[in-house]
Amino acid sequence: MAIGFRAYTKVNRADIKLVEAFRDIPVANISDNMGRIACVDTAIRPYCSVGLLGVAVTVKAAPGDNLMFHKALDMAQPGDVIMVDGEGGLSHALCGEIMYRYAQSRGIAGFVVDGCIRDVEALERLGFPVYARGVQPKGPYKNGPGEINVPVAIGGIVVRPGDIIVGDTDGVVVIKEEDAPALLELANKMYQNEQTAFENIAKGTFNRDWVDSTIAANGGEVIDDYA
Repeated sequence: MAIGFRAYTKVNRADIKLVEAFRDIPVANISDNMGRIACVDTAIRPYCSVGLLGVAVTVKAAPGDNLMFHKALDMAQPGDVIMVDGEGGLSHALCGEIMYRYAQSRGIAGFVVDGCIRDVEALERLGFPVYARGVQPKGPYKNGPGEINVPVAIGGIVVRPGDIIVGDTDGVVVIKEEDAPALLELANKMYQNEQTAFENIAKGTFNRDWVDSTIAANGGEVIDDYA
């Protein structure tokens, strides 16, 4: 058994209709209904304004090496998001424009890389969503080891193969399939409540009574005088 150097081919992917139901919901609304602890580190930021949605195929990469990332490109299915645990390494880029173009040609939904990328000017032009910790012109090694479709850590969050991945310009959130149906209902409700709040702000009827009531409930006071 090649411990630390193996690829698992099977992924328990969430139903596509369930995944697609998250497409127009902001990451912030999803995160707020997950205890605010399900987003990857904000140091992993978007390099394209196109939103990200799909199912995780995971890669545990050796530092500075992208051999198993390449293997994942060949294994992934349309709609998959390749999630790369590069241990946050900043010494070498793990992907560039050739990999972006190849992934896009195969219908892969995007990359999230806890490490560096390069050729970032191509991403907006291609409309291919990639999130990464940094940019580094130096290319990777291609020797391995590494693993595919095992649990990994991306920006402080555990990602399992098959998890639902949602990204926008705020960041990336990771959703377990078993949590998704209930979460979808909660996030949709919050999204609709925000739309109502926007309408009330525009009409001048936005209720802010909760601010003073919360202060009072926590023993605070507002004093009509100078400090």
